[in-house]
Amino acid sequence: MLSHRKVYDDDQRMFRQSVRRFVSSEIEPNFERWEAAGIVDRELWRKAGESGILCAQVPEEYGGIGDFRFNAVVIEECSYAGFAGPTGNFTAHSDVSCGYILDYGSENIRKTWLPRMVSGEAVCAIAMSEPAAGSDIRGLRTRAVRDGDDYVISGQKTFISNGQHCDIAVVVAKTDPAAGSRGMSLFLVEADRPGFSRGRNLEKLGHHSADTSEIFFDNVRVPVTNLLGQEGGAMAAMMAELPQERLIIAVASIAAAQKAFDITVDHVRQRRAFGSVIGDMQNTRFKLAELKAELQVGWVFVDQRLAELVQGELTSDRASIAKMWVSEMQGRVVDQCLQFFGGYSFMREYEICRLYADARVQRIYGGSNEVMREIIARTL
Repeated sequence: MLSHRKVYDDDQRMFRQSVRRFVSSEIEPNFERWEAAGIVDRELWRKAGESGILCAQVPEEYGGIGDFRFNAVVIEECSYAGFAGPTGNFTAHSDVSCGYILDYGSENIRKTWLPRMVSGEAVCAIAMSEPAAGSDIRGLRTRAVRDGDDYVISGQKTFISNGQHCDIAVVVAKTDPAAGSRGMSLFLVEADRPGFSRGRNLEKLGHHSADTSEIFFDNVRVPVTNLLGQEGGAMAAMMAELPQERLIIAVASIAAAQKAFDITVDHVRQRRAFGSVIGDMQNTRFKLAELKAELQVGWVFVDQRLAELVQGELTSDRASIAKMWVSEMQGRVVDQCLQFFGGYSFMREYEICRLYADARVQRIYGGSNEVMREIIARTL
C-alpha cells in the first residue's frame, strides 16, 4: 500500500500497526478453520472489541474514537491480509449497520447498543436484501404494521452478513405499501424477540468465513421506540448512508487488489518458463506495469473520497464511481495476476485462487455496478 498517504495522520498510522498485530495474532492462525466452517468464532468479536477495531467512528461518549478513518484502516489491513470473510463481518457491523443506529436511533437506543457494538458484546446485521429485492430495494415485501405501541414485522430476508451471529439487526420494512419509496421504514430488531429466526448459513463462491444467512420474521413485535428515524424515512436514510458503504467496498477492493499484485510480483520473480524467469519477459513486465498504474490511480482516488467522507462532503455519485471503478479494477487485476500463476492458480490452496473468488462479489453487493452506472449517469 502507498506510504505517506495524506488522508491519514500519525494516530491512524499507529493504529494501523495495532490492527496488523491483531490480524496476525487473532485472524491468521484461525482463518483456514473458519473458512472450512463457514463462520468465525464468536470470540473473535470480543477480541476485536478489546483491541478497539470495531465501530471506531462512534463518538467517545459511546466508547468509540469518533473518526471513520480508523474504520478504513481496519478494512485495508484485513483485506490486504487476504481475509475477506472477517473483512465482510466487520464491514457489515462497523461500516454499514452502525451508521443507521448512530444517525437515526434514539438516545436510548444509542446508549444501549453502541457501546456493546464497540466492545463486541453485540453483533449487528443489516437486513435489507430479499429473494425478490436486491439492488432494487423498492421491491421488498417485508411488512411492519402498527398495532398500538408496537409494530408487527413479517417477512423474509436473505444474503444477510452476520446473520448467524447477530444480536440485533437493522431491518427495512414497508409500513405503507401504497406510498412507494416513501412507504418504507427502518427498525432495530433484537434477535431474541419471539418470531425472529435464522435460516441456514448460505454457501458462497467466496468470503467463506463470513456467515451469510436467511432471516425470517414471523409476526415479530417491536416497540414503536425501535423505529429508526421517522416512519417512511428509510429511503432517505439509505440514500444518506449508502455512499459510506460503497466507499468502504472500494477500500476493501483496492487493498485486496494490491495484495494480489504484490504476491504476483514475488511469484514471477521466482517462476521459470522456457529457460527464463517469467518476470524478465517483456509481456510480464508490461502487464504488471499496467496493473501498477491502475492501482496507484485507484489509491489516490479512494483517498480523496475518504477525505470527503470525513469532511461530510462525499456525494452519492462520487461514492458510486469509487465503488464501480475500483471493484471493476480489482476484477481486472486479480484475473491477470491469476494468469501468471498458471495451473496452480486454480488450486484453492493457493492464495491467488481465494483472492480471485473473493473479488467477484465486490461488483454485486452494496448496489450492483449496473446500479452505480445509473446513479452516475443521472449526473451527466
